[in-house]
Amino acid sequence: MTTVRPVAEADLPAVTRIYAHYVTETVATFDETPPSRDEWRAKAAAITGTGSPFLVAEEDGAVLGYAYATRYRPKPAYRHTLEDSVYLAPEATGRGLGRLLLGELIPAARLAGARQLVAVVAGSGEEAASLRLHAAFGFTEAGRLRGVGFKHGRWIDTTLLQLDLGS
Repeated sequence: MTTVRPVAEADLPAVTRIYAHYVTETVATFDETPPSRDEWRAKAAAITGTGSPFLVAEEDGAVLGYAYATRYRPKPAYRHTLEDSVYLAPEATGRGLGRLLLGELIPAARLAGARQLVAVVAGSGEEAASLRLHAAFGFTEAGRLRGVGFKHGRWIDTTLLQLDLGS
């Protein structure tokens, strides 16, 4: 059975490993160097310290994915808009864990005071699963930024998605 729960210190090695895969092997993130466990520790503390959600999906004691919501932009007027991130261990994709995580993250973001939830989906063809996942929860396309990132020798677009969480 898979459990979704808040991130804990003991989860950070798995979070670090999962994200490192996406940094080195994909264009799902524009990071080019995987953050260290200490950097993840600081990031998790910063996210949860603002009251924003950081969740993990755990099965049989193993973290198979995580999702969090952070401020969309740092300026004060954006304080009611959060941006979601969902990452799954490569061996755990296609099992509905993304849906499980995002399904828990959305109400947690609402409880954290978010009025809008934004997703910035990067890709050059392999992002279809992320787009479908967000669409299943009612996210709509708000725009596309073409060629805004350069990684692994190619220019990458981002698709902006938005979900109105109500006032």
